[in-house]
Amino acid sequence: MNISKIVGENLKKARMFKGITQKQIAAELKKFQSDYSDYETGKIQLDYEKIVYLCKRFDITPNELFGFDE
Repeated sequence: MNISKIVGENLKKARMFKGITQKQIAAELKKFQSDYSDYETGKIQLDYEKIVYLCKRFDITPNELFGFDE
């Protein structure tokens, strides 16, 4: 599995654990819901600023996001 898919799956798990919708987090990022969905499916890679923001928002580490803690 490629890293984009791993990150996307971990991002989705973290978001759902917090009870946040794609629409809500997309609005925070000033993105459309469909654009955010592409992050979770691995179609679009996150930039550094979004990685940091989402890790803080979902209370996860970058290692957890990238699947290094598994």
